[in-house]
Amino acid sequence: MHTHPSGPEAALYALRPVGRVESPLTDPALAPKQGDEGAPEAWLVFDETYAPALRGLGPGADLLVLTWLDRAQRDVLVVHPRGDRSRPETGVFGTRSPHRPNPIGLHRVRVREVAGLRVRVADLEAVDGTPVLDLKPVLDGER
Repeated sequence: MHTHPSGPEAALYALRPVGRVESPLTDPALAPKQGDEGAPEAWLVFDETYAPALRGLGPGADLLVLTWLDRAQRDVLVVHPRGDRSRPETGVFGTRSPHRPNPIGLHRVRVREVAGLRVRVADLEAVDGTPVLDLKPVLDGER
């Protein structure tokens, strides 16, 4: 039986961004909480190294974008959901709070345009400069 240590002795994993977000959203406090709550169109701009990984992407595709929420706090374990103090405190694993031990953002977007290393998407609430870690297609049946 294998055990996985947690806490300070836990293994570390290196993540390398594949690109970054270009968005008119610059202030996390003013950004929508979710992409379908008024997020503007934004661009995912990829490093040239990853050009082959963009093959097959086209307008109309629904994608899951994984980002590193680089401005989030990593020591937060409990929050009031959506910052609403009238709601009871909840552990971050039961919320979509950006503040969490590993601030990985998960965003469902729709591709509007692909132009070389740039992919224009709708419904992305990530702020300008946010590192992009990965893209995955939304599979039939996923909501």
